[in-house]
Amino acid sequence: MKSTRIAFRTFAAASALLLAGALAHATTVTGTVTNKTTGKPAAGDPVVLVDVQAGMGEVAHATTDANGHYSLVEPGSSPYLVRVTHQGAGYFVAAPQGAAPANITVYDVASKVQGVSIEADVLEVETDSGQLKVTERYFVHNTSSPPTTQWSAKSFQVVLPADAVVDGVGGQRPNGLPTTIKMDPDGPKGHYAFNFPIQPDDGDKDTLFQLSYHVPYSGEKFTFHAQETLPAANVAVLMPKSMTFTASSGDAFTSVPEDPNIQTYVLKNVTPGKAIDFTVAGTGAMPRENQGTPGAQQPAGMGGQEQGATTSDAQPAGGQPGGGIGNPIGTPDPLTKYKWWILGGLGLLLAAAAAFLLRKPAGAPPNAPAHAIDTSAVAAAYPSFASPAAKNSQLLSVLKEELFTLESEKIGGAIDAEEYARVKAALETVLKRALDRK
Repeated sequence: MKSTRIAFRTFAAASALLLAGALAHATTVTGTVTNKTTGKPAAGDPVVLVDVQAGMGEVAHATTDANGHYSLVEPGSSPYLVRVTHQGAGYFVAAPQGAAPANITVYDVASKVQGVSIEADVLEVETDSGQLKVTERYFVHNTSSPPTTQWSAKSFQVVLPADAVVDGVGGQRPNGLPTTIKMDPDGPKGHYAFNFPIQPDDGDKDTLFQLSYHVPYSGEKFTFHAQETLPAANVAVLMPKSMTFTASSGDAFTSVPEDPNIQTYVLKNVTPGKAIDFTVAGTGAMPRENQGTPGAQQPAGMGGQEQGATTSDAQPAGGQPGGGIGNPIGTPDPLTKYKWWILGGLGLLLAAAAAFLLRKPAGAPPNAPAHAIDTSAVAAAYPSFASPAAKNSQLLSVLKEELFTLESEKIGGAIDAEEYARVKAALETVLKRALDRK
């Protein structure tokens, strides 16, 4: 019996020493969660530490106290995310290195809030192999007061041509990165709804919805019967010079000679439900030779600024919009700040985001190589990427967020098991290489 007690005490002492050693190497992540809707600490919200290198596993849990404070212990040296859930909506930040706090802002959620509108609905139209191809981007404001996230199964609704075949759907929060999201049929053919949060604007940053779709096209003409589901300050149609545009007699589209290589037509102050009819004819492709070139302006709040550039970084000398190509007719047009982002699409943004370039296009063979990153274009468009240290730091942040987004896609059923496994393996490979360079 005495020997048993001695053995037990020896085991307990050894365990205590091991635990003390482990705790000596553990790092504590602390922070404050603030509810920006109420202006008060967010009390009682669950907080989770997520290991991005272990299948997005939850490795530590906490609950915010009455002052919104939380504390989590990192069990190792892996890159982690801190996720807080408020009224069913998830918000997250990368766990900081060192003693810096991981503070998080959340908002109350409502299915409908006042102050949500469309700043610009931009349609980029071109033809390809008997099809009319359209990339449509909605820049959606949320200026609610108090700031509140609009989120429901029908957070945002759109109307497409009845015979449109949807090729891809994406979304981006004000402080997030582009990601594939789900769009559900919503009543009549061509009507769809997004189950995606429209968070309050963060300065110039708003919420983006992007659609790509095609319709059969003979090259003669196609008439759009569009409509907006929210008040829209601008509806813009961009086309190659080789195509023609005809608006219905009731729609006062204005030609904006912003670029000598494309046509731009803008309709202002569109009310919800109003019919917007216009016809396109002919064939042609949008010019792409300027994408990713130095001086190409990135819009404030849609990726370029998030990577460290500021509005002044993007603005060329002399303050001329659009890289000094020319001034819009009349007062400065709000579409100017989207100019190069519209022309470049998500390509350059995803180049900066790096992780997205690991995704192969649909139908690519299993062993197809990942896209190469044009580092010179990224450095030119995003000054914060000019130094290796800054570039690696930004890449780590992007990879962490993309892994989190990938896991969200899996949970939401927006990605199949095979694609999930392939993309996750590629992202983890790049993440490990980035960590090795630190």
